[in-house]
Amino acid sequence: MPQPLDPSMPAFRTLLDQAFERIAAHIDSLPTQPAGYVGDGDDLADALREDWPKEPIPFDAALELFFGKALSKTYNTAGPGYLAYIPGGGLVHAALGDFIAQMVNRYSTVWLAAPGLVQLETNVLRWFCRVVGFPERALGLLCSGGSLATLSAVVSAREKMLGSDFSRGMIYTSDQGHHCIGKAARIAGFPVERVRVVPSDDAFRINCDRLAEMIEEDLRDGFRPFMIAANAGTTNTGAIDDLPRLAQMAKERKLWFHVDAAYGGFFALTRRGKQRLRGMNMADSIVLDPHKGLFLPYGTGCLLVRDPSDLERAHALSAEYMPPMQVEDGRYDFCQMGPELSRDYRGLRLWLPLKTLGFEAFANALDDKLDIAEYAAEELSRMDDFEVLGEPQLSVVAFRWNDRRLPKSSLNAANKEVQRRVNARQRVMLTGTMLGDRYVLRICVLHLRTDRARVAMALEDLHSVASTLANDFGA
Repeated sequence: MPQPLDPSMPAFRTLLDQAFERIAAHIDSLPTQPAGYVGDGDDLADALREDWPKEPIPFDAALELFFGKALSKTYNTAGPGYLAYIPGGGLVHAALGDFIAQMVNRYSTVWLAAPGLVQLETNVLRWFCRVVGFPERALGLLCSGGSLATLSAVVSAREKMLGSDFSRGMIYTSDQGHHCIGKAARIAGFPVERVRVVPSDDAFRINCDRLAEMIEEDLRDGFRPFMIAANAGTTNTGAIDDLPRLAQMAKERKLWFHVDAAYGGFFALTRRGKQRLRGMNMADSIVLDPHKGLFLPYGTGCLLVRDPSDLERAHALSAEYMPPMQVEDGRYDFCQMGPELSRDYRGLRLWLPLKTLGFEAFANALDDKLDIAEYAAEELSRMDDFEVLGEPQLSVVAFRWNDRRLPKSSLNAANKEVQRRVNARQRVMLTGTMLGDRYVLRICVLHLRTDRARVAMALEDLHSVASTLANDFGA
């Protein structure tokens, strides 16, 4: 019997054709779309307010509303000019994998429900363990992003290192660490003051000497240090902490060693990245974001752990209505390793592009991003009155306009204005951050569609804006 919510095959093909035409036109126009909207979105949001639909509208009309109106004021995170924050990719192969996965709609957090699909996802996790240099028995889970992955890591470390009485536990991270570490600790039951923020050095890496002092101070005060959260590519500057030394410190003090490699970890596929990330393989847990370093759609995160039993200890529970869980090695019920019981089948959005394109294609793409970042840093250092804040360690270039004619008190405001005027040209989108008391600008090269020509546009706009701005600030 026909189902009222299920289209016939001819109608289904029509829906696909209509959607494909819109998507194809959108992707084709990405290089010429604005890199980000200027102004506010209040009018647009107000215009899109609506009551619940009493009468249906044609599918093509709904697509027009989405592509023609709702999408109009957004950061163009799928375009080549998006050099802001840490870009996500939106690789076509992964999007097709999501479409297939959602159409077959299989339940995959329990091995018994989809053993073949769980195995494909397990394969991907084992490939990632190989990328970071983890041992054969290591594994992990796919999740929505670095924040959820970090939460599972913190809870796993808490359970293993502290047990049920964790009120005096202490976590250590850099002042350059991602805020998801503090958020994860808070959700995991730790007050804000149990996350000790360690100052960074001139290269924006955690100060290991000060970290050692803080650990000793806390031990004397009756606290229980249990976790060091290191950076393998910070959001601000792409800095990589001294991972070998931190790993040794954690080992000597019997602390859990966690590495936030959400942005930087997949650069280990390249020769340069592997050398710079030396020591990452000594971690107890590693966060990766394939939606960053593998150019996949947002919502694709990963947590890897040296010992999978650490995840099960923290997350596994049973219920009468659940099917039997696996006890055999190599068979995994992902619902026992993380907080999610129901979720989409994430494995295909990774397995399909990796299997059909191969890891070498991704390694070459990441090598290209490193080259482009080095080019940007070199060109900025040649430009009058621009200052690059250290050689880029990965693909983030932190810099500022530092016209010597300007009073120092004006430099932060001047750099914000440079950013505003460059973004207003809409060829590229840049973001800034605070490093100490300095407002600095960033170029992050990590989009699959970003090439040297687009970064050259950013440099042209920076030079043009700066050359006309000095008078406005009293130079």
